[in-house]
Amino acid sequence: MAAGSITLNRTQRSGTPTRVQVYVALRDAIVRGQLEPGQRLSENTLASEMGVSRTPIREGLSLLREDRLVETVPQLGSFVARVDPAAIADAQFIRESLECAAIRLSAKVAGEADIAELEENLQNQDRAIEQGDLDAFYLLDDSFHHALCDLSGHRSVWTVSERAKAHLNRIRRLSLGMPNYLEEMLSEHRQVLDAVASHDPSQAEMHLRAHLRTVLREVPRMREEHPDYFERPEEP
Repeated sequence: MAAGSITLNRTQRSGTPTRVQVYVALRDAIVRGQLEPGQRLSENTLASEMGVSRTPIREGLSLLREDRLVETVPQLGSFVARVDPAAIADAQFIRESLECAAIRLSAKVAGEADIAELEENLQNQDRAIEQGDLDAFYLLDDSFHHALCDLSGHRSVWTVSERAKAHLNRIRRLSLGMPNYLEEMLSEHRQVLDAVASHDPSQAEMHLRAHLRTVLREVPRMREEHPDYFERPEEP
């Protein structure tokens, strides 16, 4: 997969610190695979591509190191980190703990307008599947989970979960092209929404927990098909 040019979202530049814009753009490029595992990250090249100085590039890379998405090799420079199985496990634990706690609250308070908005999201997911638009489905998937978290009244849940699950998101992106995977995701989203619409916290949590674990099933296959993507060979 070619790296391509990394650009900033110009519509957000006025109100967001440049280092954060750089961080978000690079993080997204790593998750999408535009920047490949093991690829060297040149501060000069990135600064030129993104139209900024080296300082925000350096600061953005520092934030990515905290996320374990970038690693620095002495005398050689910064590189895109390979997927760390331990980081996947950490991310899954954090995501499952936060989102499952949040959805119990969301199921109690969701109103008709909230359900209608979530239903529209699922319809758009269905259209994305029909059109084979993986990028659109991924964004809609995130929006669905984001909305469910925000319904709980604890808006920081999504922010904390999203920051923690970068390595898990890389697996999610790789899994989208698997046969029937998108259809399965949509069916599981439907089960979650039906439980929320019925104001059943226990059912909502059960379906969400099962759904969040589906991606883990794909990890062995991803490791077999993309061995260079992972940090270590699979343990026996």
